Amino acid sequence: MHKKQWDFLKSAFESNQLSHSYLFTGQKEIGKKEFAVSFAEFIGSKFPDLMVVESEGAEISIKKIREVQKFLAYKSYHGGYKFVVVAQAEKMNQEAQSCFLKTLEEPKGKTLLVLITSKPDMLLPTIISRCQVLKFQKPKNLPENKEKVKKEKEILESLLPVMNSGFAEKFKYVKSIDFEEQDFSEILQVMQKYFRGLLLAQAGVAGTPNKKYSILKIKSIINLIEDINNKITFTNASPKLAMEILLMEI
Repeated sequence: MHKKQWDFLKSAFESNQLSHSYLFTGQKEIGKKEFAVSFAEFIGSKFPDLMVVESEGAEISIKKIREVQKFLAYKSYHGGYKFVVVAQAEKMNQEAQSCFLKTLEEPKGKTLLVLITSKPDMLLPTIISRCQVLKFQKPKNLPENKEKVKKEKEILESLLPVMNSGFAEKFKYVKSIDFEEQDFSEILQVMQKYFRGLLLAQAGVAGTPNKKYSILKIKSIINLIEDINNKITFTNASPKLAMEILLMEI
């Protein structure tokens, strides 16, 4: 899987031409993080020389990036590369991105940094400019994530009756969500997929049109979902309030 990208990095490693930093881009759930970890192991960067950074909830804080800097300050235990993988890098808040930029600007020794994102436009241009970009496509033989599909179906089934209800029911639904347990970005992703499907149906491409929504209205909702997702990622916006606003517009 992702043979072209693997062969490119393998060749760079064998010729001692690896960059200090890479940006892996491409849609979610296509194995970019697993690829990065496998490559780290291939070049000998295993525990404790490998660090994987992931978000805790809605964002990756500056605290996490300072942990990365501390990790990189020590010499490699195995004598090879110190390897850092930042999954869903677009979730770094502004402070975290600015802090990470300093790490990119002043790489120390045998350091390899891999940022992974499906939304590179949410990263600082200066971060992107300091990384070698590798684009990943969804493999034709990628197995379906049944657990993820099941969870998305459950979220949509709970949302559909609410989207067609009155204000009181919508507020009641939002109140019932435990945003500490439920990743708000998952709800937004499900809603975005649903309305993109409606847009295709209204345009006569696929599916059954929904007379409740015009093409203009659907586009407006999709843009609002994207805007809310950006605000949740980069600010301290309340998921509860954002969900209420979104449902009021539907």
